[in-house]
Amino acid sequence: MSIIYLPNILLSISRNPVTALAFPLALGVLSGTPTAKVVRGPWYNNLLFPPGRVPRQVFPIVWPLLYLCKSMGYASHIAVKVLDVSVSSSSRSSLTLGVALYYAQLCMNLAWTPLFFGYKQARPTTVGVALIDSILMAGTTLYATKLFDGPTNSRTTYFLVPYCGWLCFATYLNAGIWWLNSKRRLGKNV
Repeated sequence: MSIIYLPNILLSISRNPVTALAFPLALGVLSGTPTAKVVRGPWYNNLLFPPGRVPRQVFPIVWPLLYLCKSMGYASHIAVKVLDVSVSSSSRSSLTLGVALYYAQLCMNLAWTPLFFGYKQARPTTVGVALIDSILMAGTTLYATKLFDGPTNSRTTYFLVPYCGWLCFATYLNAGIWWLNSKRRLGKNV
């Protein structure tokens, strides 16, 4: 028996492929929409960025695709469907913990935007807190990917690998922005 308790509503969201895809996508859009004005503003454009920065226009394309195909989408559906029919206590424990980590990383993902942009008061402190969130999110997702891999015969891993890669890249960018701008006055967003 698993020591992790998951409310049935969370399992129900992932059990249905439509809600498994739509729920995180809708939350991500709500979380990311306020940043559209900020990334065109002076605060963001005056930041120093590490090598490898992608154009800001890439983010609103990449994130929805990742929401749909990563653990925030179809991979969570696969994991819950396997959990529903699994008889092995080891598989059930791994899948239950993995689904709990999925929802934890979803919360961290949703928290990142207000942490990084600091409610229009971005300072090195808020960018640093966002970096901690990003590191935890990447670690949580990598571990959930590992937990899901065996019980789902690697089916979830195909969906999760692009997300894990993007999270590591985003964490690198966040770390670079924090490091390069930590001694500068970041100022206010307009």
